[in-house]
Amino acid sequence: MQRAAQQDDRAQRRTRGKRLSRVLVCAAAVPAVLITAACSSDSGDSKGKGTDSSTQQSAGGGTKPSASASPTVQAAAYKKLPDACAVLSKKTLANLTPKDTSGKKGSSDDPSSRASCSWSSLDNHGVKGSQFRWLNVSLLRFDSDTTRGAGDTQAHTYFGQQVKDAESVTGAKNTKQIPLSGTGAEATVVRYDLKKKEGLFKQQTVVARVENVVVTLDYNGAGLAGEKTPDAEQLTKAAESAIKEVVGAVSSANGGSSSAGSASTAPSKSASPSKSASGSPSKSASSSASPSKSATKKG
Repeated sequence: MQRAAQQDDRAQRRTRGKRLSRVLVCAAAVPAVLITAACSSDSGDSKGKGTDSSTQQSAGGGTKPSASASPTVQAAAYKKLPDACAVLSKKTLANLTPKDTSGKKGSSDDPSSRASCSWSSLDNHGVKGSQFRWLNVSLLRFDSDTTRGAGDTQAHTYFGQQVKDAESVTGAKNTKQIPLSGTGAEATVVRYDLKKKEGLFKQQTVVARVENVVVTLDYNGAGLAGEKTPDAEQLTKAAESAIKEVVGAVSSANGGSSSAGSASTAPSKSASPSKSASGSPSKSASSSASPSKSATKKG
């Protein structure tokens, strides 16, 4: 009887064990199903959100303006330069350089960007000495460029550099700067005394800007071999009158009025042009030319 009871007890435990196993298996299966359902739900939401985002981006992209066009800059007003040796009348040259009214053209002239001409006059009075005059006209035109900026802005910068160069000539004495009105957009006279072995030279450098062209006029005079030194005021007035004529010739060459007083609007200060132009600008003639050498050759 006892053995039968033990067998029944073992049978009942096996039955309960099987039932417990089935419960655990089911219990374990439930979270897996829930997790699977949750993952499926998240995946669906993600796809839905991705679709919405793509739609928004697509819609947004459709409303955005197209890529901006390449930057532009205002075209340069003047397209060419006149012949530098023809910018002054014979009458003017007879007054400034009486012994030379033809001039010598610069070796690096380029009709589209640069031109220059020089005149050298030695009026020999024999034992009384000689009167020497030297004149140089340089023209430099700046093209508008998206990198360097508008032509007139570049010209404005170069104008300032030329004035500074004239004021800083080595050995110059009694340097004086004189603003000049009614000549292009801006103009300045720089004059000084320069002592050479041949004598005392009175130098006038006049710089003017008209639109995108810079004109530099150098004019000096000296009394050699005992001749008296020329009057600086008279030389300055002659140089001022000459540069007005040159500015008028530049304007006329480009189809404009030959009036020297037609000033253009000054360039905006906010622009930041590059210092260089389509061709590297030459230095002021006062630095590159030596009046004393010319005087020595003529003498």
